[in-house]
Amino acid sequence: MGLPRTAVGEEAGEVRRFWTGLGLPGLIDVHTHFMPESVLRKVWEYFDAAGPLIGGLGWPITYRTEEAERAALLREFGVRAFTSMIYPHKPGMARWLNGWAADFARRTPDCLHTATLYPEPDVEVYVREALEAGARVFKAHIQVGAYDPADELLSPAWGLLAEAGVPVVTHCGSGPAPGKHTGPGPVTRVLARHPGLRLVVAHMGMPEYEEFLDLAERYDQMRLDTTMAFTDFTEGFMPFPRRALPRLADLGDRILLGSDFPNIPYPYLHQLQALERLGCGPDWLRAVCHDNAAALFGL
Repeated sequence: MGLPRTAVGEEAGEVRRFWTGLGLPGLIDVHTHFMPESVLRKVWEYFDAAGPLIGGLGWPITYRTEEAERAALLREFGVRAFTSMIYPHKPGMARWLNGWAADFARRTPDCLHTATLYPEPDVEVYVREALEAGARVFKAHIQVGAYDPADELLSPAWGLLAEAGVPVVTHCGSGPAPGKHTGPGPVTRVLARHPGLRLVVAHMGMPEYEEFLDLAERYDQMRLDTTMAFTDFTEGFMPFPRRALPRLADLGDRILLGSDFPNIPYPYLHQLQALERLGCGPDWLRAVCHDNAAALFGL
């Protein structure tokens, strides 16, 4: 499964041509998945089975390789910094995942130290511990975790993250399949309490694209990532409304490149091509593919 090595080499050349053509020093991808191998294998099994959380879609994993090879491939693409998006689906899991991610960041200097959280009694304690250990970005997966982000148990943690200015990449849209607490409503309640929270809405909030653009226009610390949005795969079942393109262009300083690597059913290059064909221009592409994240993370 996955791309043959020769095809990957050709793709790496094309990816590099993309960002060198923009005059960039590389790419920064805020939505890539590295996690304990036992967990990742279960995630891949779920995709292989076309489970309900992915809408029953056929979803072949393009980059199904070992951890070291996956990290090396991102470097070959010219990705200067990436994340290890981890997420719990039950209580008692987040702290363990955070320990793994801290170790991964220590042995992978170009990975932005990632952490996660879940509504449970000790969440404030381990979020503080993760911040003190140097976590630079958090992941909150509302769909898989099936929790309300406005749960009172999480409020102190959101407060800590807002105060620290640490971004939280959040899968809160209802795509590719809705969850119990997905959609703009729950995170709107979070932002009303913590307006300074640097919430990064994953997947551009698909399919509630325009509702999440509304939120971004209201809260100047909110951002959106491009993960899987605008690609042929996603446009086939949750298309981005063309009427919203001017708003997307206007928010160009708060859109971040995300890919979902390695768990994507097409080549990495296609995400970049999908962004280019939006027609928002080279300045927008430079900001989205590198400069916005460089400013956010001080890179």
